[in-house]
Amino acid sequence: MAASAAEDFSAYGGVVALNRKVSAQLGARIAEQFVEVLIAPEYDEEALAALRAKEALRILRDRERRGPSPGDRDFRRVLGGFLVQDADSEVDDREGMTVVTGRHPDESAWGDLLFAWRVVKHVASNAIVVAKGLQTIGVGGGQMSRVDAVRLALEKAAEYGHDLRGAALASDAFFPFPDGPRLALEAGVGTIVQPGGSKRDADVIDAVESAGAMMVFTSRRHFRH
Repeated sequence: MAASAAEDFSAYGGVVALNRKVSAQLGARIAEQFVEVLIAPEYDEEALAALRAKEALRILRDRERRGPSPGDRDFRRVLGGFLVQDADSEVDDREGMTVVTGRHPDESAWGDLLFAWRVVKHVASNAIVVAKGLQTIGVGGGQMSRVDAVRLALEKAAEYGHDLRGAALASDAFFPFPDGPRLALEAGVGTIVQPGGSKRDADVIDAVESAGAMMVFTSRRHFRH
């Protein structure tokens, strides 16, 4: 499973959700681990046979195909009341993004940076996601320092033997200084996607340009708390 390639130490118990049919090979692989809930749109019969042998595993078939409704709201409880905000449900594409470096991503790089950008909104801020080959290879989330979030994501990717050369890195909010991007660039990251909007955007862009890398601004942040 691709997700466990980014962090298999914590892949114990919990829920596995898939957006495609579970093959016999994948079913056997999942059955080797302790999984409490598995949900997918379809299952191969051989996969079901292997999965049903697991006593505590709940196997669900996903038939839900509704998308988010325009105007959906998120609610957060606070002392004495609650906060209401627009749900972060839009799926951003490249048409709304701006390449701010001289070099532009090719199709492969665009694929990785869009994938990383879609994943990072589900990670607690400060959030960093590193992706390569349309796979998450490093995650740094819930850090008070964005630099620490970058460091954690890079360390996780290195710990599991991933080659960071040419990887894409997504940040859920802007980089206030070039220090975070420099850490990523020194590790081999080739493309960075972030909202932009810092007073020091020019310094951050210069750091990326100097490394011969690429950067894309989304003009939209995620910032999940």
